[in-house]
Amino acid sequence: MFTHLGRLILAGSLILSAGFAAKKDHNDAFVSGTPDENRIAREVRHRLVMLPYYGVFDDLAYQLEGGTVTLMGAVVRPVLKSDAENVVKKIEGVTQVINEIKVLPPSPMDDQTRRAVYRAIYGDPSLSTRYGFQAVPSIHIIVEGGRVTLEGVVANEMDKNVCNIRANGVPNVFSVTNNLHVESQ
Repeated sequence: MFTHLGRLILAGSLILSAGFAAKKDHNDAFVSGTPDENRIAREVRHRLVMLPYYGVFDDLAYQLEGGTVTLMGAVVRPVLKSDAENVVKKIEGVTQVINEIKVLPPSPMDDQTRRAVYRAIYGDPSLSTRYGFQAVPSIHIIVEGGRVTLEGVVANEMDKNVCNIRANGVPNVFSVTNNLHVESQ
């Protein structure tokens, strides 16, 4: 049995890497499986990306083992957690959904920090033209307790570093974890 681990990154891409077994944390690649598992993985990704409230302040990922889909990540709105589970349950071939999506606690200070980090990253001229004009932007900003995590994909190492510098320059940010992946060339 093969294990898939997918990230909802870039409007049309998924981290695909052979040779690595997926771990419980969702910062890993996934191993290609049977054609049916690949179809399920594509369908899970599509359905999650199409959720109406999925945005730049949410991070969704999934792991697929046979017919079992484990949902992971962090979201701002509780409805997104339940909607993600509901749409994945309806996919043909999915036998079980384990929902481990974390709902971030409501915090006016974190909301303010989210907006400030968004403006810092997407307000940068070199980043906004490349990443800001997508239906679901490829750089996701997760804030919890003043700690910022950047998730997603950027085109090169320089963009990854610029995002890190811009996020670290925002007031009231205690730390920045830069989990941005650089697109494979």
